[in-house]
Amino acid sequence: MSTVNQATLDVESLSVTLGRHPVLERVSGLSARAGEITALVGPNGAGKSTLLKAIAGLERYHGSVRFDATDLAELDATERARRVYYLPQESGTPAALSVFEAVLLARRTSHPTAGQRDLELVRQTLIMLELEPLAERTLDQLSGGQRQRVAIAQAAVREPRVLMLDEPTSALDLHHQLQVLEWLAAVARQRGIIVLIAIHDLSLAARFAGQLWMLGNGGKVKATGTPRHVLTEDRLREVYAIHAQVEWSDDEPPRVTPLAALTSLGGVKR
Repeated sequence: MSTVNQATLDVESLSVTLGRHPVLERVSGLSARAGEITALVGPNGAGKSTLLKAIAGLERYHGSVRFDATDLAELDATERARRVYYLPQESGTPAALSVFEAVLLARRTSHPTAGQRDLELVRQTLIMLELEPLAERTLDQLSGGQRQRVAIAQAAVREPRVLMLDEPTSALDLHHQLQVLEWLAAVARQRGIIVLIAIHDLSLAARFAGQLWMLGNGGKVKATGTPRHVLTEDRLREVYAIHAQVEWSDDEPPRVTPLAALTSLGGVKR
């Protein structure tokens, strides 16, 4: 029987059609491991958000999504939500709530019999996300980046086995991008959970993720594996239509530097 640290999330032959438009077609070979961040990357329109919603059971799909050898389609909605939580790019919480109330409400939604441990978990989460000084402010008094960190806190205190976040650093300044991703990597290790994030910043993905899933146009898997394996200059040219420099160093964080956009014919845009 699998232990928490051995748990994996595996996607095979997954297809999603929205209306009459196929968004994902037989997506296979995707596996995320407990204890680390897996980054989902790819250009706009590749189906990243749709894939996360399908894994969460929020989008109808054909195919297989298995967590720790259990087919998630066999679970009812409540049990699936307990194991797998998805935080979309836009999330709504009543603006009249304070930061502390909003995060505690998220905890009580998933753990109705909240006690002293729950209060301590909320407090520690606010501290780790540098939200404690804002605990008594209402959400409508916060900036967009502050609200995004509150949403991340709300997702994390639910303590799912698979935590999925769609562009969790999109509204954050440089300090908080690093701080949040360092914290999420630590949460994955300490709790033995899977953290799966959709992210556009390839340098951050290379720095913090143990594995990458790369989707291309048409909702097809272009590559999976370690950042060094996936993020090659040739692959970035093919998938993103860019000329880029990819730097790996033992002393510095990896860096992906876009140098030029390419035309559909493969030339550099002037």
